[in-house]
Amino acid sequence: MNISLPLDKMTNLDKIAVMEKLWDDLCRDPETIQSPNWHKKVLESREMEIKEGKAKFTSLSQVKDRIRDQIK
Repeated sequence: MNISLPLDKMTNLDKIAVMEKLWDDLCRDPETIQSPNWHKKVLESREMEIKEGKAKFTSLSQVKDRIRDQIK
């Protein structure tokens, strides 16, 4: 299927609305969406880091501050 959208004529709000519709449709039946194999490997690796005490965590407030600093 080849779908063509007039992206050059759409506002950012229109584009976001289309993405939200697509996301809502995908979420209706999440079991049909398979997670890629690389994702499982990343999660296993992170779980191992936690078990080994090597994981580093950042608080949500620290993350927000870092993002605010980057966009200034």
